[in-house]
Amino acid sequence: MKQAVIFDFDYTLGDSAKGIIASINFALEKMNLETAPKERIIKTIGLSLEESYQALTGRTDSREKENFKAYFGEKADEVMVVNTRVYDGVKELLTWLHEKGKKTAIVTTKYHYRIQQILAANQMEHLIDAVIGGEDVKKPKPDPEGIRKIKDQFGISLDEILYVGDSLVDAKAAQSAGVDFAAVLTGTTDAKEFQNYPHCRILERVSELGSQKGLI
Repeated sequence: MKQAVIFDFDYTLGDSAKGIIASINFALEKMNLETAPKERIIKTIGLSLEESYQALTGRTDSREKENFKAYFGEKADEVMVVNTRVYDGVKELLTWLHEKGKKTAIVTTKYHYRIQQILAANQMEHLIDAVIGGEDVKKPKPDPEGIRKIKDQFGISLDEILYVGDSLVDAKAAQSAGVDFAAVLTGTTDAKEFQNYPHCRILERVSELGSQKGLI
């Protein structure tokens, strides 16, 4: 039986797409680069900011990536929290997990403080026991560093952890870490794509997790 559930954030627990799109295009404009269409940006959600910049521009210069991150953060501080919607049923799910004595965590490429701001805005700080943000690891997902940090913080074994995410990056991170993975279809990845990776469930939405008998 699982003792902890680790969640991705974007497109798993909530939707920050509007704020991400605004922040990315603000950064590109500040760098005198062409802005990107919504559809292309959405496909980069879940990547690190460095990876998003490279995917959207084809540019690899490390100094440019740092400038992009700084401009993104400038706009995100203004727009991200107010433009983030936590999915229906998430607060209830997290409450249910805590009532069962389970630990909960978020491992995300979003900044740690941004997740804390979003949790506070939704009165959910007490429902998440740990957060690993993009600045808390040397390597972003799909590297397993973030998941393993949570394992060590909670003092549990890998087989006691369930990781939940919406993307192939999440599936690869769980596989690399050696933990069970449950996929949700609220992102841009469909069920067929998840079939190529180890998984114990494919769910329409994260709120269904509480009805999965024998999983938690």
